[in-house]
Amino acid sequence: MRQTISPLAARRLLGGGPVALVTTAWRGNYNVMPGVYFTPLSFDPPLIGLAVHPARHTHDMIKSSEEFALNLAGLELLHHCQYLASVTGREVDKLDLTKLPTFRARHVEAPLLEGCVGYIECGVEDAYPIGDHTLFVGSVVAAQIEEDAFDGTWCLTDPDLKPLHYLGLNHYGVLEGRLEARVPRSEEEASTEEQVEEGLEEAAAETRGQREREAEEADRRRREGRGSQHDGA
Repeated sequence: MRQTISPLAARRLLGGGPVALVTTAWRGNYNVMPGVYFTPLSFDPPLIGLAVHPARHTHDMIKSSEEFALNLAGLELLHHCQYLASVTGREVDKLDLTKLPTFRARHVEAPLLEGCVGYIECGVEDAYPIGDHTLFVGSVVAAQIEEDAFDGTWCLTDPDLKPLHYLGLNHYGVLEGRLEARVPRSEEEASTEEQVEEGLEEAAAETRGQREREAEEADRRRREGRGSQHDGA
């Protein structure tokens, strides 16, 4: 049964994406903010869009420094993600308050956070007002991943190396595993080798079926033979 939800709640239907702890730096000041409003914008050149509300301290930090880093959080930082969304960097030093360990980025001044499974450093190419947010277009200048977490896609084998996903409100999740999809193809599209393999499998299945039918017939005849002997006795 379907039900109607508010247009403002529609964004929750798109929830489930990874959580990025957005780090910034400007004139000796550092900040971190959890964000989920980000998306790839271009394959080549590699561009990532990050939407930030103008009321956020991170907005001013990015606007001034023209760079930012996305730290893709792991399960270890579950409670930190929620807490960092509840305080503002204008009033407290979040990194000092949480005592999160950091290390130097390769190309940007923003620090990178330990306990994450992936890192993307960006320089701001442009910024656009979009509704009540500003869309910062970030050009990727460096990226890193934790070993065994990623091999072209997320591996999802080690629970400690799975990216944390935000579902909405104070709910989070992690993906259970990686699935491989295969597109069905017609016989004309299948290679000769595949057709031969499929033919052998079909022949083997038919042979097994024939043997089962023969065994059932032989068993039936034996039962009938025993029945006739009993009648004669």
